[in-house]
Amino acid sequence: MSRASGGTQRAVPFYCPYCGDEDLRPGEEGHGTWECAACNRAFRLGFLGLLASGFARAGAPAPDEAPAHAAAPRPRTTTEGDNGEGENRT
Repeated sequence: MSRASGGTQRAVPFYCPYCGDEDLRPGEEGHGTWECAACNRAFRLGFLGLLASGFARAGAPAPDEAPAHAAAPRPRTTTEGDNGEGENRT
């Protein structure tokens, strides 16, 4: 149904986010609430909105900003000597 026809849009879960069971029913708490018969939990689904930058995460460079020739940092290893102190090696 569309909102123009007076209906509501509902996000329908296919499984419980807690136990994974598929025996879900709409909850009594209102729009977007669901109840799982298997684990006896209730949860709410809701749409918050669209991200302005698409799927990019905060703090992550956009694909066109990351240089293609950037080398990955070398892993650091620690070895323990006879005296119990660690020694960093690169």
